[in-house]
Amino acid sequence: MPPGKDPPAPRHSQARGGTLQGGRQTLAAGPCTRAVLLAAVLLLTGCSTGGTGDLPGGQEDEGATDVPDAGATTAGLPALEVETVLDGLDHPWDVAVAPDGTLLLDERGGGLTAVLPDGTARELDADLSDLFADGETGLMGLVLSPAFADDRRFYTCQGVEEDGGAEIQVVAWTVDEEWTAATRVADPLVGDIPVNESSGRHGGCRVRFDPTGALLVGTGDNAVGSNPQDLGTLAGKVLRVDPATGGPAPGNPFAGDADPVTRLVLSYGHRNVQGIAVQPGTGAVYTAEQGSDRDDEVNLSVPGGNYGWDPDGAGGRYDESVPMTDPAIPGAIAAVWSSGVPTIATSGAEFLSGPQWGGYDGVLLVGVQKDTGVLALRVDDGRLVEQFRVPELEDTYGRVRTPVLGSDGALYLTTDNGEGDDRVLRVTPIG
Repeated sequence: MPPGKDPPAPRHSQARGGTLQGGRQTLAAGPCTRAVLLAAVLLLTGCSTGGTGDLPGGQEDEGATDVPDAGATTAGLPALEVETVLDGLDHPWDVAVAPDGTLLLDERGGGLTAVLPDGTARELDADLSDLFADGETGLMGLVLSPAFADDRRFYTCQGVEEDGGAEIQVVAWTVDEEWTAATRVADPLVGDIPVNESSGRHGGCRVRFDPTGALLVGTGDNAVGSNPQDLGTLAGKVLRVDPATGGPAPGNPFAGDADPVTRLVLSYGHRNVQGIAVQPGTGAVYTAEQGSDRDDEVNLSVPGGNYGWDPDGAGGRYDESVPMTDPAIPGAIAAVWSSGVPTIATSGAEFLSGPQWGGYDGVLLVGVQKDTGVLALRVDDGRLVEQFRVPELEDTYGRVRTPVLGSDGALYLTTDNGEGDDRVLRVTPIG
């Protein structure tokens, strides 16, 4: 526990709800281009349309604006019920839902907790003695193996103290069937992801699986200007990794490069990737990242793509005045959605799927930290069609870090308020 911080309040389940009016905007579809990965195993569609600074406690948040309101209502969307699954948490970063209904979550400052189907919360016995937790970096992304029912494996992305300093690593774990202990089995699966040791700024780090079974890792640029455009570093990238070996997944765009670091890269030119979501039905991968004082972005992942962030200023200065997608960079891929000026502090991302969601079915949800809510985007073949805010979650639960669709069809959210004032929420449609 950090010095001077009060211990978190006891954790318990509690029903919560809320209703607010929301706005909805429909947008014209823009031109779209299709990109095919070098290997036939991965097909992603691509298109283009159209500051967050550091707060105390390591919160990336600068500027604020609401998503433009077209004046329409959320007619046609089902009302939502919001319940608290677990509270008394401190910066829960990610959550996953196991096939048996157990929730597994982590907290940035350290700790893995299982919430059993009967509501019992149990902190796992897990070796996190080498955790590097500073500013925005700590125990971050978490995802279950696609074969979890058989292999009991999950993956985390976390800061790690090393003898020569610190770095960010992807670590593979297994958890026992009783949900009492987690054991490292690949330590690390991926290492040498740079970290800003002085501040922990821009540490990423989201992990998700793509439809081919490759592990995607979204990293931050560490607030080092040269990192995003440098293919010789893992910072400011989306990586595509073989989860069994930690090497490059088959079909990676730079598979023939002499540098083993570059061979892991799926895309580059990123500032701080916070969300990765796979669109049901198409397999298209979308990422969410935070801008400086403008242009939070949602991007469609194009293998080998450069997303245009290049803050490498004179004398090595980290120049955040440059555009998120710099038009001076040849081939820089424009965002599918951008916040414009100023930012809203986008975070995790997830597609809703299932007939029970009615008008929300197929919508991409993005956690919002500055404006405290959830942004909903409807995308079609890489084009932004519609954007609105989820009314029941608007200005009600504080900063939203991560949305995750559970195997039970419910939506789970983690908040990011700090000081023991965080929770995991369960959201379901009514009727």
